[in-house]
Amino acid sequence: MSVTDLIADQLTVIRNAIRIGKKTVIIKKSGIIEGIVDIIKREGFIDNYKVIDDNKQGQIKIYLKYLDDGTPVMEELKRVSKCGRREYTGAKKVKSVMGGVGIAILSTSKGLLTDKEAKDLQIGGELVCQIW
Repeated sequence: MSVTDLIADQLTVIRNAIRIGKKTVIIKKSGIIEGIVDIIKREGFIDNYKVIDDNKQGQIKIYLKYLDDGTPVMEELKRVSKCGRREYTGAKKVKSVMGGVGIAILSTSKGLLTDKEAKDLQIGGELVCQIW
């Protein structure tokens, strides 16, 4: 089976794991996927992650984060820019997600940035995904 949108597929794997309450999930590795997972960890939506070298493409093991009552910290992961329709935002039009509760991840000339970092640096780019 060919993969047309690796980012969307891996976000769906994470989203499905959260919905059934799994503690860990393994996804395919790529440069942009690893960057997204790093930002998600830095922003506190997951506990940790580990890159697994399998002498092929590689994998990332993500340790999902839940509150004491079992509620997932990540409520939703949404792919915004798609293969068929790219979404770009200018430096002055970068919007916060869910009133600042969530984050947007942008692919910019400075690499992957959160919406807050892009606003601070006054950089626009492709709106990759939103997480809240």
